[in-house]
Amino acid sequence: MHVFLHMQLLLPLFSVECKMVSSTVGVYESDGIIQYIVNGLPVFSHGKDDLKEFRYITSNLIEQGLCKQTEVERCFCVSSDSVRRSLKKFRKKGAHAFFSVGNRGGHCHKIHGEVSARIQKKLDIGESVNAIARGENLTEGAIRYAIKQGYLKKSPH
Repeated sequence: MHVFLHMQLLLPLFSVECKMVSSTVGVYESDGIIQYIVNGLPVFSHGKDDLKEFRYITSNLIEQGLCKQTEVERCFCVSSDSVRRSLKKFRKKGAHAFFSVGNRGGHCHKIHGEVSARIQKKLDIGESVNAIARGENLTEGAIRYAIKQGYLKKSPH
């Protein structure tokens, strides 16, 4: 005796509030959170103002073949250049490209180690920021920023 089981075909369900990016990808906002739905299932979410997360997610969706670049551009009203750059970044470095933190810790890439120590000695003896900048081949702005951030201390002469 053969038993036949009928499998129910589940069609993707998208709520009325959902804006369709492609035939399989929808997006909607709820309480400041952007939700991405693929075939009726939630797959990604991010804060409304989180641009890095948006670029990562849309690039990921394009790379997986779930939507096209033009569909992202149209749905979110973003430029083709922006989508193309994000996708290139995603393909080259993956999520790391969007979320890695530089190891400079807020320091100017030219002001660290010996350079920082030299500049601090010059500041301690009362040399002007302008003169130090010229001598170190830096901008005054870079030195002033380091002082403002507390990485260097200006002498009260």
